[in-house]
Amino acid sequence: MTQAIQQSLRDKAWARWTVLVLIALTMFFAYMFVDVLSPLKSMLEKTAEEGGLGWSSTVFGTYGSSEFFLNVFFFFLIFAGIILDKMGVRFTAVLSGALMVIGALIKVYALSATFNGGGFGFDMLNSFMTTMPPSAKLACVGFMIFGCGCEMGGVTVSRAIVKWFEGKEMALAMGLEMAVARLGVFAVFRMSAPIAEHFQSVQAPVILCLILLCIGLLFYLIYGIFDARLEKTAGNLKEAEEEEPFRFKDLGKVFGSGIFWIVALLCVLYYSAIFPFQKFATGMLETNLGLSAETASAIFSYFPIGAMIITPFLGAFLDFKGKGATMLMLGSILMIICHTTFALFPFQTGDTLSTVVAYSAIVLLGVSFSLVPAALWPSMPKLIDAKVLGSAYSATFWIQNVGLMITPIVIGSVLDATGGKYYLPMLIFASFGVAALLLSLYLKAVDKKKGYGLELPNKKK
Repeated sequence: MTQAIQQSLRDKAWARWTVLVLIALTMFFAYMFVDVLSPLKSMLEKTAEEGGLGWSSTVFGTYGSSEFFLNVFFFFLIFAGIILDKMGVRFTAVLSGALMVIGALIKVYALSATFNGGGFGFDMLNSFMTTMPPSAKLACVGFMIFGCGCEMGGVTVSRAIVKWFEGKEMALAMGLEMAVARLGVFAVFRMSAPIAEHFQSVQAPVILCLILLCIGLLFYLIYGIFDARLEKTAGNLKEAEEEEPFRFKDLGKVFGSGIFWIVALLCVLYYSAIFPFQKFATGMLETNLGLSAETASAIFSYFPIGAMIITPFLGAFLDFKGKGATMLMLGSILMIICHTTFALFPFQTGDTLSTVVAYSAIVLLGVSFSLVPAALWPSMPKLIDAKVLGSAYSATFWIQNVGLMITPIVIGSVLDATGGKYYLPMLIFASFGVAALLLSLYLKAVDKKKGYGLELPNKKK
């Protein structure tokens, strides 16, 4: 009877699914903010008289990379895991939400007419690195802070789902949370350009996303009420919340493992050709197809939809049929085809075939984005010792952030050096896919030799 009372709140379907809605919507808003400026690259590059801010491709790339700066150089991503271990889900969720809101507020101010008309801090930021507009410098500061909160939020949401759904519909809950978060990318690529065009301001969609992040912070506070109630009625729930904590001493074992480096490099190569590409995709479609920012962002918006729909089915296939290493190879091949198509196909403005090819390439990239994550993350427990698995995940995310930080800077610099042509940047993205394919081939060979079981089903018979 006592045990029934202790577990009553988590056993109530309405309670745990309400919690999932609260945290999933917050990550939906976070994903919107991540790419809110991605469809507006061409508008940002216009002069102030034309309604822009005078950013170059290099500046835009630097802005895109700033999201990961503190996570990489100040190891905030690793500290986020430590904070979560020490302070718990409730505190860390609210902290992550607050950091996202603070970062968003700074970015809104950076893009405002008040700041760019000589407002507080403008002259100071204009006194150094004069090739970079003050608006971009301050936007980078905001994006850095937001990035800390966003990464912390991602880790916290996973832990919260474990806390509420362990022994229940945990896999389904995680899949639905990721699907809702990816829907945020679709939403912002649909909304950002039309809103900016309507108000003739790149700040307008950022303000909308700021409001949504404030709502997300409120959702985290409401989640805190549920979480506190759960802990009061379930004294032994602490065991369900605990996962393998991060330990600095485990990094030696992790970095000394050859199989870890195969997985980590595969991860950083693959994701460096996905998330940075999202930042430049609208500009690339504008250039290659002669489209407006609104139309180009609408076309690319279908990329996360395909991934969102297909991923749960691929996860089920991996659970019951296996073929994890093969899925990694196929995902890399599809990514190569997509980026190579955008680099080499002779796109023409107003040509129906060009539009069909562009849509097809984006769909292929969406399928690729389903294949690789669905196979990569569930395969890690097969490859890494369970005693250091938590440390391995932390180290992998940190290495991934290094690539996500460097790649936008490289792509932006190459675009400026080539006069805004996307031929070479797309080949760079494709080369990441080639390297990822070679690593996945090598991983499959290692698996065959050592029997890690990557090709075997996850579900035991």
